[in-house]
Amino acid sequence: MANIIVCHSRKGGVGKTTEAYELAYELDAVLVDLEHDGGGATRKWGYRPQDRVKVPLLDAIRSGRVPKPMKGFKKPLLVPGHPDLYDQAPSEEVMAEALVRWAEEWDTEWVVVDTHPGSSPHGHGALSVANVVLAPTPLRTLDLDATEQLIDELADYPLVISPSMVPPVPPARAVERLTRMIEGTPVQVGPPIPAASHVGTRTKRIAITAEEPPAKPLRAFAAAITDTAKYLREYVQ
Repeated sequence: MANIIVCHSRKGGVGKTTEAYELAYELDAVLVDLEHDGGGATRKWGYRPQDRVKVPLLDAIRSGRVPKPMKGFKKPLLVPGHPDLYDQAPSEEVMAEALVRWAEEWDTEWVVVDTHPGSSPHGHGALSVANVVLAPTPLRTLDLDATEQLIDELADYPLVISPSMVPPVPPARAVERLTRMIEGTPVQVGPPIPAASHVGTRTKRIAITAEEPPAKPLRAFAAAITDTAKYLREYVQ
Protein backbone atom coordinates (compact mmCIF):
# COMPACT_ATOMS: atom_id res chain seq x y z
CA MET A 1 0.00 0.00 0.00
CA ALA A 2 1.23 3.50 -0.81
CA ASN A 3 2.33 5.95 1.85
CA ILE A 4 0.03 8.98 1.98
CA ILE A 5 1.55 12.43 2.51
CA VAL A 6 -0.97 15.19 3.20
CA CYS A 7 0.28 18.75 2.66
CA HIS A 8 -1.81 20.89 4.96
CA SER A 9 -1.88 24.37 6.42
CA ARG A 10 -4.43 26.45 8.27
CA LYS A 11 -3.65 29.46 6.06
CA GLY A 12 -2.69 30.13 2.47
CA GLY A 13 0.43 31.68 1.02
CA VAL A 14 2.85 29.34 2.80
CA GLY A 15 4.20 27.44 -0.22
CA LYS A 16 2.03 24.37 0.37
CA THR A 17 0.92 23.72 -3.20
CA THR A 18 4.38 24.23 -4.68
CA GLU A 19 5.86 21.83 -2.16
CA ALA A 20 3.14 19.24 -2.82
CA TYR A 21 3.66 19.51 -6.59
CA GLU A 22 7.43 19.19 -6.39
CA LEU A 23 7.42 16.38 -3.83
CA ALA A 24 4.89 14.43 -5.88
CA TYR A 25 7.21 14.59 -8.87
CA GLU A 26 10.33 13.83 -6.83
CA LEU A 27 8.68 10.81 -5.17
CA ASP A 28 7.04 9.61 -8.39
CA ALA A 29 3.73 9.92 -6.54
CA VAL A 30 0.12 10.43 -7.51
CA LEU A 31 -0.89 14.00 -6.59
CA VAL A 32 -4.51 14.27 -5.41
CA ASP A 33 -5.64 17.90 -5.48
CA LEU A 34 -8.42 18.73 -3.00
CA GLU A 35 -8.31 22.46 -3.84
CA HIS A 36 -11.37 24.16 -5.28
CA ASP A 37 -9.75 27.51 -6.08
CA GLY A 38 -7.99 28.34 -9.34
CA GLY A 39 -4.52 28.90 -7.93
CA GLY A 40 -3.83 25.31 -6.97
CA ALA A 41 -1.83 22.40 -8.33
CA THR A 42 -4.44 21.55 -10.96
CA ARG A 43 -4.08 24.89 -12.74
CA LYS A 44 -0.31 24.77 -12.28
CA TRP A 45 -0.32 21.37 -14.02
CA GLY A 46 -2.19 22.89 -16.98
CA TYR A 47 -5.62 21.32 -16.44
CA ARG A 48 -8.63 23.66 -16.68
CA PRO A 49 -11.65 22.09 -14.91
CA GLN A 50 -14.04 24.69 -16.33
CA ASP A 51 -13.32 23.36 -19.83
CA ARG A 52 -14.31 19.80 -18.90
CA VAL A 53 -17.67 18.15 -18.38
CA LYS A 54 -16.44 15.48 -15.98
CA VAL A 55 -15.18 15.98 -12.44
CA PRO A 56 -12.73 13.06 -12.06
CA LEU A 57 -12.37 13.11 -8.28
CA LEU A 58 -16.07 13.52 -7.45
CA ASP A 59 -17.15 11.20 -10.26
CA ALA A 60 -14.89 8.49 -8.84
CA ILE A 61 -16.31 8.88 -5.35
CA ARG A 62 -19.91 8.80 -6.58
CA SER A 63 -19.37 5.78 -8.81
CA GLY A 64 -17.12 3.85 -6.44
CA ARG A 65 -14.45 3.64 -9.13
CA VAL A 66 -10.77 4.43 -8.82
CA PRO A 67 -9.80 7.59 -10.75
CA LYS A 68 -7.11 7.22 -13.39
CA PRO A 69 -4.35 9.77 -12.72
CA MET A 70 -3.47 12.02 -15.63
CA LYS A 71 0.05 11.89 -17.04
CA GLY A 72 2.08 14.84 -18.24
CA PHE A 73 5.61 15.54 -19.43
CA LYS A 74 7.90 16.04 -16.41
CA LYS A 75 4.87 16.65 -14.19
CA PRO A 76 3.47 14.59 -11.33
CA LEU A 77 0.62 12.18 -11.98
CA LEU A 78 -2.54 14.12 -11.12
CA VAL A 79 -6.08 13.60 -9.90
CA PRO A 80 -7.31 17.16 -10.49
CA GLY A 81 -9.24 19.39 -8.15
CA HIS A 82 -12.43 21.17 -9.19
CA PRO A 83 -14.52 24.21 -8.13
CA ASP A 84 -17.38 21.83 -7.22
CA LEU A 85 -15.33 20.68 -4.24
CA TYR A 86 -16.38 23.93 -2.58
CA ASP A 87 -20.03 22.90 -2.12
CA GLN A 88 -20.07 19.22 -3.10
CA ALA A 89 -17.11 17.96 -1.13
CA PRO A 90 -17.32 14.43 0.28
CA SER A 91 -17.65 13.79 3.99
CA GLU A 92 -14.66 13.03 6.20
CA GLU A 93 -15.44 9.31 6.25
CA VAL A 94 -16.04 9.04 2.50
CA MET A 95 -12.85 10.93 1.64
CA ALA A 96 -10.77 8.82 4.02
CA GLU A 97 -12.14 5.55 2.64
CA ALA A 98 -11.65 6.68 -0.95
CA LEU A 99 -8.01 7.69 -0.45
CA VAL A 100 -7.13 4.40 1.22
CA ARG A 101 -8.84 2.40 -1.52
CA TRP A 102 -7.23 4.42 -4.32
CA ALA A 103 -3.79 4.14 -2.73
CA GLU A 104 -4.21 0.36 -2.68
CA GLU A 105 -5.18 0.25 -6.36
CA TRP A 106 -2.63 2.64 -7.85
CA ASP A 107 0.75 1.19 -8.75
CA THR A 108 2.73 3.68 -6.69
CA GLU A 109 4.66 3.83 -3.44
CA TRP A 110 3.48 7.35 -2.63
CA VAL A 111 0.35 9.48 -2.77
CA VAL A 112 0.59 13.21 -2.09
CA VAL A 113 -2.61 15.05 -1.16
CA ASP A 114 -2.79 18.84 -1.38
CA THR A 115 -5.60 20.14 0.83
CA HIS A 116 -7.38 23.47 0.67
CA PRO A 117 -6.04 25.88 3.33
CA GLY A 118 -7.98 25.75 6.58
CA SER A 119 -10.28 23.15 8.04
CA SER A 120 -12.81 21.09 6.07
CA PRO A 121 -14.48 17.67 6.42
CA HIS A 122 -12.80 16.17 3.35
CA GLY A 123 -9.48 17.71 4.40
CA HIS A 124 -9.82 16.04 7.79
CA GLY A 125 -10.63 12.80 6.00
CA ALA A 126 -7.27 13.02 4.25
CA LEU A 127 -5.50 13.88 7.50
CA SER A 128 -7.01 10.88 9.25
CA VAL A 129 -5.32 8.41 6.87
CA ALA A 130 -2.00 10.22 6.41
CA ASN A 131 1.31 8.53 7.03
CA VAL A 132 2.77 12.03 7.15
CA VAL A 133 1.05 15.39 7.64
CA LEU A 134 3.46 17.92 6.14
CA ALA A 135 2.84 21.51 7.23
CA PRO A 136 4.82 24.13 5.27
CA THR A 137 5.48 27.07 7.59
CA PRO A 138 7.30 30.31 6.79
CA LEU A 139 9.13 31.73 9.79
CA ARG A 140 6.74 34.67 10.04
CA THR A 141 4.43 35.68 12.87
CA LEU A 142 1.02 34.97 11.33
CA ASP A 143 2.19 31.74 9.71
CA LEU A 144 3.62 30.55 13.02
CA ASP A 145 0.35 31.52 14.72
CA ALA A 146 -1.54 29.24 12.31
CA THR A 147 0.94 26.39 12.75
CA GLU A 148 0.82 26.73 16.52
CA GLN A 149 -2.93 26.11 16.35
CA LEU A 150 -2.29 23.15 14.03
CA ILE A 151 0.18 21.64 16.50
CA ASP A 152 -2.33 22.08 19.34
CA GLU A 153 -4.98 20.24 17.33
CA LEU A 154 -2.87 17.60 15.57
CA ALA A 155 0.07 16.91 17.87
CA ASP A 156 -0.87 13.22 18.01
CA TYR A 157 -0.85 12.95 14.19
CA PRO A 158 2.35 12.13 12.24
CA LEU A 159 3.00 15.86 11.90
CA VAL A 160 6.15 17.27 10.31
CA ILE A 161 6.70 21.02 10.09
CA SER A 162 8.43 22.05 6.87
CA PRO A 163 10.04 25.49 7.29
CA SER A 164 9.33 27.22 3.99
CA MET A 165 10.46 30.42 2.27
CA VAL A 166 13.38 30.53 4.69
CA PRO A 167 15.68 33.54 4.14
CA PRO A 168 19.49 33.14 3.99
CA VAL A 169 19.67 34.23 7.63
CA PRO A 170 16.66 32.72 9.43
CA PRO A 171 15.12 35.05 12.04
CA ALA A 172 16.40 33.82 15.39
CA ARG A 173 13.26 34.71 17.34
CA ALA A 174 11.08 32.77 14.90
CA VAL A 175 13.37 29.75 15.08
CA GLU A 176 13.24 29.89 18.88
CA ARG A 177 9.45 30.16 18.79
CA LEU A 178 9.12 27.13 16.52
CA THR A 179 11.43 25.18 18.84
CA ARG A 180 9.21 26.05 21.81
CA MET A 181 6.06 25.15 19.87
CA ILE A 182 7.11 21.55 19.30
CA GLU A 183 8.79 21.05 22.68
CA GLY A 184 7.26 18.14 24.53
CA THR A 185 5.41 16.86 21.45
CA PRO A 186 6.25 14.15 18.91
CA VAL A 187 6.07 16.76 16.14
CA GLN A 188 9.20 16.90 14.00
CA VAL A 189 10.78 19.58 11.79
CA GLY A 190 11.95 18.71 8.29
CA PRO A 191 14.69 20.27 6.16
CA PRO A 192 14.26 24.01 5.51
CA ILE A 193 13.02 25.11 2.09
CA PRO A 194 14.85 28.32 1.11
CA ALA A 195 13.12 31.41 -0.19
CA ALA A 196 13.37 31.76 -3.96
CA SER A 197 11.51 34.62 -5.61
CA HIS A 198 11.69 32.89 -8.99
CA VAL A 199 9.36 30.14 -7.71
CA GLY A 200 6.44 32.57 -7.59
CA THR A 201 7.09 34.11 -11.02
CA ARG A 202 7.95 30.91 -12.88
CA THR A 203 5.56 30.11 -15.76
CA LYS A 204 6.82 26.64 -16.68
CA ARG A 205 4.46 23.81 -15.75
CA ILE A 206 7.08 21.09 -15.51
CA ALA A 207 8.41 20.42 -12.03
CA ILE A 208 11.44 22.42 -10.95
CA THR A 209 13.08 19.19 -9.83
CA ALA A 210 12.53 17.75 -13.34
CA GLU A 211 14.95 20.22 -14.90
CA GLU A 212 18.55 19.05 -15.29
CA PRO A 213 19.82 21.27 -13.90
CA PRO A 214 17.23 23.78 -12.67
CA ALA A 215 17.81 27.45 -13.38
CA LYS A 216 20.54 28.77 -11.11
CA PRO A 217 18.19 30.84 -8.87
CA LEU A 218 16.13 27.68 -8.25
CA ARG A 219 18.89 25.16 -7.55
CA ALA A 220 18.93 25.61 -3.77
CA PHE A 221 15.14 25.23 -3.73
CA ALA A 222 15.30 22.06 -5.85
CA ALA A 223 18.02 20.61 -3.62
CA ALA A 224 15.86 21.27 -0.54
CA ILE A 225 12.93 19.44 -2.14
CA THR A 226 15.22 16.46 -2.78
CA ASP A 227 16.38 16.60 0.85
CA THR A 228 12.78 16.74 2.05
CA ALA A 229 11.82 13.73 -0.09
CA LYS A 230 14.74 11.79 1.42
CA TYR A 231 13.67 12.88 4.91
CA LEU A 232 10.10 11.67 4.30
CA ARG A 233 11.31 8.29 3.04
CA GLU A 234 13.27 7.86 6.26
CA TYR A 235 10.40 9.19 8.37
CA VAL A 236 7.88 6.59 7.20
CA GLN A 237 10.40 3.79 7.73
